[in-house]
Amino acid sequence: MDISRALDISASGMDAQSERLRVISENMANEDTTGSSPGADPYRRKTITFSEQVDRATGESQVVVKSIGKDMSAFGKRYDPSHPAADASGYVKTSNVSSFVELMDMREAERSYSANLNTMQATRSMMTRTIDLLK
Repeated sequence: MDISRALDISASGMDAQSERLRVISENMANEDTTGSSPGADPYRRKTITFSEQVDRATGESQVVVKSIGKDMSAFGKRYDPSHPAADASGYVKTSNVSSFVELMDMREAERSYSANLNTMQATRSMMTRTIDLLK
């Protein structure tokens, strides 16, 4: 494998994990968002799916974002009859975002990003040493 291809592969992994962190951030920012009218749905957690894609020019496999979807799990409910989005029973639908799940996803994304960064730094170091040997 060409050393520069390793840089491309690591970069695609870092791009994918950056997008994953963006989705996680959006979920966490909207965790407490409710509907604005009685019975309206609150913010629905977003999910991200990756897939492998082969670069036709180089023949290398890279990770790409396949889709950003919605988590169709049930919404929570809390009793708050004074809330503008409360239904006739006084319950407000709450988002299906769990800060615990988002934090665990964030840690996993951070570790994957870090692993790709370490690979990129090691590859760059190898390239530098090779150039030094050729001098």
